[in-house]
Amino acid sequence: MARVVELNYFPVKGCAGTSVTEAVVAPAGLAHDRTFLVTDQDGVFRSQRGTPRMAVLRPEVDTAGTRLTLRVPDTDPVHLAVDVTAPRRDVTMFGRPYRGIDQGDAVAGWLSDVLGAPSRLVRVPPEHDRVTDGETPGTSGYADSSAVLVTTLLSLSALNERIVARGGQPVPMDRFRANIVLDGWDEPHAEDFARRIAVGNCELGFTKIAVRCAVTTVDQRTGEKSGPEPLRTLAGYRRADTGGVAFGVKFAVLRPGKVSV
Repeated sequence: MARVVELNYFPVKGCAGTSVTEAVVAPAGLAHDRTFLVTDQDGVFRSQRGTPRMAVLRPEVDTAGTRLTLRVPDTDPVHLAVDVTAPRRDVTMFGRPYRGIDQGDAVAGWLSDVLGAPSRLVRVPPEHDRVTDGETPGTSGYADSSAVLVTTLLSLSALNERIVARGGQPVPMDRFRANIVLDGWDEPHAEDFARRIAVGNCELGFTKIAVRCAVTTVDQRTGEKSGPEPLRTLAGYRRADTGGVAFGVKFAVLRPGKVSV
């Protein structure tokens, strides 16, 4: 039986996460996960793929989700009361249309200065009714797809052994931006074969293997790209049938509840 060793949620998609010892899991995933989205002036989402500095932008959201603070080193933070009544605006993520509630000019100006490009911040509207794909249908906020990303320590250990054997430096788990990190299974990548996971009083259903992108090459502490790993090594033994390389598994929430480390 596996145990939960790490829980993380990411209030603003593409920005730093928050590690917690317990979390409420709603149909869209851990509370406050990917609730906010940074976009350009045209409503197209920003991510670390094109804006790696987002990694050092640290959001803090209160329990009720009514106040958000954004911080980066050596810059005064910005505080805002979360607006859920402002007019909706069109946003685009991976070419697909969604809606967002714009959070105003003050935070937009702050983000534009910090990221060095015109930016806006939007929140998932209460009427958000996204249906995610995969083997088990579900929903999520502004996550890439399914609500919960699961990885394991043993899988990371197996990857790092291969990286080190090639003369590289091991990568930390934060490169993979997982919601739930497990330990205790006997084989690396055992998560690939889990179709139902009971965790705390929640139940998760398998949707798909997580195909990884260039975000995994960004140092999450510095917000800088740090070379070809882990993608180079994953390409040698973790090719996905659908293309790309895989690490971790995505799940939909079948039964909401609470999880804890």
